[in-house]
Amino acid sequence: MFSRPSPEQIREQTLALAAVVQAVSQVDQIARTGLAEPAALEASIHSVLSFEASNTIAIFGGVEALEVGLRALRDLLSGNDYGERRAVTRYCMGALYLQGQLRKDDAATAIVRNRLQHAGRSRDFGSDINALCLNLADIYQDTLSKYRFRIQVGGSAQHLQNPTNAARIRALLLAAVRAAYLWQQAGGNRWTLILRRNRLFTEAKHILNTEIAH
Repeated sequence: MFSRPSPEQIREQTLALAAVVQAVSQVDQIARTGLAEPAALEASIHSVLSFEASNTIAIFGGVEALEVGLRALRDLLSGNDYGERRAVTRYCMGALYLQGQLRKDDAATAIVRNRLQHAGRSRDFGSDINALCLNLADIYQDTLSKYRFRIQVGGSAQHLQNPTNAARIRALLLAAVRAAYLWQQAGGNRWTLILRRNRLFTEAKHILNTEIAH
């Protein structure tokens, strides 16, 4: 039976889904323009290396780090079907699906976790976001990209063929899958998206209006 969620659960589901959307919206932006929002990029990338935090805000260090994702989520759930959002929706659903595949694959999950822990230790010795993205992109290629289902990223060939952009895109897709775990842990699934769309939309607007400095 589909139980009634608490306000706290709706909040956590909204924030977790915003984390997924933030990562994939940056994928789309890089693929189309070659550019990313620096703060959103760094927040998503570094979230992959947070293992001990118990909820989305603890992982991201504050709701402000999810502003780009909350705005993008609000727009996706608004009911206005603009063409430029279709790719973001597709990438988001792809990340949720890959999370389900990885969760059922104990061997791949162990490999990802071990390599992320190693990447986390390496991060302590440097703060180069591009180097970190290269490391995370290798993890993505060696694990998630081996599944039959792959997220096909569309955009400008010029930007997609750039090695730095390609690494950032793969690292962000890994971040999206990481965030999808938070969504699943908060009770999120396909039915949640269908039946609670309006509540998630309302919560995203509420957080933006009350907790993000304007």
